[in-house]
Amino acid sequence: MSSSGESAWRLVVNTEKCQGHNRCQVLAAELIEIDDLGFAKTKGDGAVTAALMEKARLAVKNCPEYALRLERLEKGSDPS
Repeated sequence: MSSSGESAWRLVVNTEKCQGHNRCQVLAAELIEIDDLGFAKTKGDGAVTAALMEKARLAVKNCPEYALRLERLEKGSDPS
């Protein structure tokens, strides 16, 4: 736990739930990419910067399959 109480966030895609609607990618292209089969996956480790948090929340709220979630991480922790 960090001494300042700050936290970081990561966007996570549940690949078993994803049906390839791709709303998330349209709403948060900086965070989501589409694989060769048309399903969503996070870019990199899924880390969400403060500047992209609203887009990440919007993508989560707009997934009709509830395949996205935001996961809170402690600052300095390994996001994998």
